[in-house]
Amino acid sequence: MNISISVKQLGKKHPLLQEKNIALALENPVITTQKLIESIVDHQVQLFRSASFEFEDEDKIHLPKEHYLPILTDTGKVGFGALYNHNEVDLAKAQENAIQAFEDGMYAVFYGDDQLETLTEQIDLSQNKNLIFIRLTFLAGSYW
Repeated sequence: MNISISVKQLGKKHPLLQEKNIALALENPVITTQKLIESIVDHQVQLFRSASFEFEDEDKIHLPKEHYLPILTDTGKVGFGALYNHNEVDLAKAQENAIQAFEDGMYAVFYGDDQLETLTEQIDLSQNKNLIFIRLTFLAGSYW
């Protein structure tokens, strides 16, 4: 099943990830919020595992081009897409962390205009609404 995902952060003008279509292996289009989060984490872990390379491999895809640096400096982040973390990802731990972060209010999930507030809430993915993850940041500081 194909779904469209956007990732936003409060206080930022542009989304961190804008309308990316991903294909999830789901049998039933009606699922819970927990199953949706676990499926997306599973998809992302599989992507990470397929994109990582060995220490000896040379990254020829992300070599800088002449026009590449001005584009990166305009966005405010310069990087060449290389993966320096060669640790194996534990899928169960990643799913557990994502569920715990949702329960703790670290991010909000919207399906269309409706906020998904509980892990047991049912969603019908056949409606093809945009799925939006909003990363929430907390204010730090004190008045002393």
